[in-house]
Parts: sequence; C-alpha cells; structure tokens
Amino acid sequence: MKTVPAIKLQIVHIQGPLKGQIQEFTDPEILIGRNPSCHVQFPKDLTVVSRQHARIVREGNRFKLIDESSNGTFVNGKPTQEIFLKDGDVLMFAEGGPKVSFLTSVTEECVEPAFTPPPLPKPPVAAPPKRPVAPSAPRVVQSRVPPPAPSIPAPVSVERTKVPLIIQYGPTLRSFKELPVTVGKSPSCHFVINHPGVLDEHAQFFFSQDQYWVKDLTGSKHLIRINERMVDIQAPLAANDRVTLSPIGPAFRFLGAGRLAEIEESPPSKTDSIPSTPAPEMRREKPASKAGKKGSVLKKIFQR
Repeated sequence: MKTVPAIKLQIVHIQGPLKGQIQEFTDPEILIGRNPSCHVQFPKDLTVVSRQHARIVREGNRFKLIDESSNGTFVNGKPTQEIFLKDGDVLMFAEGGPKVSFLTSVTEECVEPAFTPPPLPKPPVAAPPKRPVAPSAPRVVQSRVPPPAPSIPAPVSVERTKVPLIIQYGPTLRSFKELPVTVGKSPSCHFVINHPGVLDEHAQFFFSQDQYWVKDLTGSKHLIRINERMVDIQAPLAANDRVTLSPIGPAFRFLGAGRLAEIEESPPSKTDSIPSTPAPEMRREKPASKAGKKGSVLKKIFQR
C-alpha cells in the first residue's frame, strides 16, 4: 500500500465561549466567524466577531490566514491582514475577543495499489515415495527447569534533546525548543502550575527513542496516570493519551508532535444536588386537599 502525507489542522480554543475545545480539520479552506456555514462557528450574540471574520487557506504545505473582518484579527498580539501561520501561533479574533492556538500534524493516508492479476497456479509436484521409518530411540526424561523470571526493563536515560514541546494550561501557552522540561509548583520549574494537586517538582517531559516520555518526580506517591493507568517511574506517550498529574487534576491531552492541551472537566449541574427521594417530612405528610398547603411544603424543601 502506498502512503501519501496529509496535513491535519488543529484549532485549540484557549479563551472565549469555546474555551477548552479542540477542533481538527483537513479541508483546504477553513472559515471562521458567526455564520452557521463557518467551520469554526462562534455564538451569534458575540458581535465583536464578524459573520465571516477570517479564513485559513492551505497553500502547498503552508497555511495562510486572511482577515475579512471589521474589528481585525491579531496573530501573537499583532494586527494582520495576511500571514503564513506557524505551529504555536496564537490567533485573536478582534481586540479582547476569542483566542485560539494554531497547530498542525502530518499523518499518512493509504492509497489503494493498481489491480494486478493473480499469478497462474503452478502445476502440482508429485510427492516423493515414503521411506520406511526406523524405530525411534527410547525417550529420555529430563528434569524440568523452571523458566527464568521476566526481567524489569531498565529506565530510559534522560538527555538534552532539541525537539519542540508546547503546553497549554488555561490561558497560558508556552513553547519550548529543548527537552527535558520540568513541571511543578516551584518557581524553579520550566513550566509552573499552581494547582492543589501539583507538587513543587511534579513531572518531567523528555524525548528518547523517537518518542516523547513523561517521568514521575513524586517518588513513592505515584500520582501521575496515563489513560487512568499508574506511571511507575516513566512511560512513553502516544497520540490522544490522557495524562493526569494527580487524582484531582490537572489533566492534559497529548496531541502528538510534542503538544499538550489541558482537558477542562465540566462542573456538575445544580440539579445533581437536589435529593431524588422526598424528605422525611413529605413522607409523613398526608395528601393535602388544598393547593396552597401542598405548595408551602414544596417551598420549604427547595429552600433547604
């Protein structure tokens, strides 16, 4: 099977009504705005964004941003009309408007080979005549030796490597050109995360054996999980892996090619706190004949 490269475009929303969402496209042109026909569609009441605010057009292996709005489009804080985008660029649609991060990744697409007729069958070959089988020697019973215990793989060495790493956490987007990168609460870390579940020196991301890895720096606590599985010392990362730094967060999605985007958990709805069974006072109450009495009992329960 032949393979040809295909470029996938990713839009990571870091500020605005779609914050936390990650959209992926392979279209040659991406429309952005409030119009329902846009690929990246913002709410209708967000009037700071035009109906068709901007578009991203693929030209060869590059992507060009073209502004078509009345309030302007900003790339890395600078207003622009047309510009070729790079991985990690931050786009803002109107001043103070929604912000997104622009990323790309290269995938392989299979191409069906041209049909070739199957080879003609070969004529059958006559089997040689069977020879008489000599009597077998007496079987010698040997003592059974237990198999050796499985060896524990040695930890992968952490070395300085010039490969990119992009981390998005809340409104913060940092790009690193060299690994390893240490993450934690301490100001001495490369990427500081102020979160109750994160220790001073919590995790380390590095590159080895053509893979990105995460190393648990919490010692015997073993707080880091990959797809809900505990990381003993260190573990490789695959595309779309969920990396959780502690049982109470934060959580990230590894998008491949050295990109980590925060996964925002949706808060529980208010209706979850309302008890599903009636309160004891309601079970003891007899059915009231008047609507006013029934209404007063329900009012007391919901006021609790």
